[in-house]
Amino acid sequence: MVLVLIALASGLATLALRDGGQARLEQEAARLAALLEAGRAESRAFGVTVRFELSGAGSSADGNGPERGDGSGARIDYRFVGLPAKTLPPGHWLEAQTQAEIVGARALRLGPEPLIGAQRIVLSLDGQQRVVATDGLAPFTVQQAAP
Repeated sequence: MVLVLIALASGLATLALRDGGQARLEQEAARLAALLEAGRAESRAFGVTVRFELSGAGSSADGNGPERGDGSGARIDYRFVGLPAKTLPPGHWLEAQTQAEIVGARALRLGPEPLIGAQRIVLSLDGQQRVVATDGLAPFTVQQAAP
């Protein structure tokens, strides 16, 4: 009975001590999937072509990338091209060390067509990766990166 209780307590402690980097990356990926879906919806609503682009050659958020251009001095790690200015999201990652790579393209095309091509973006943080992807019909979802 004592051994069962110890095993149960250690199992719960292991779950409670989940890797902080993994949790931050999951949050970043979920946020990106929601932003991309919002961009798709806005593209269809306005009937305009919208692209999601990463800024900088290395596409890392090191704080030395381009600035917003509105005098705020805020860095831009990504941008939605084609959306009206009032609907633009913040343009930076929650975690400054987040790196992103769009697989097989320079930008993601979000519409205005209801069917878009299959697209993937890989997010990396603290040596871990998550993929935000769509098959072109389904919404963008967060997936584990292939080892």
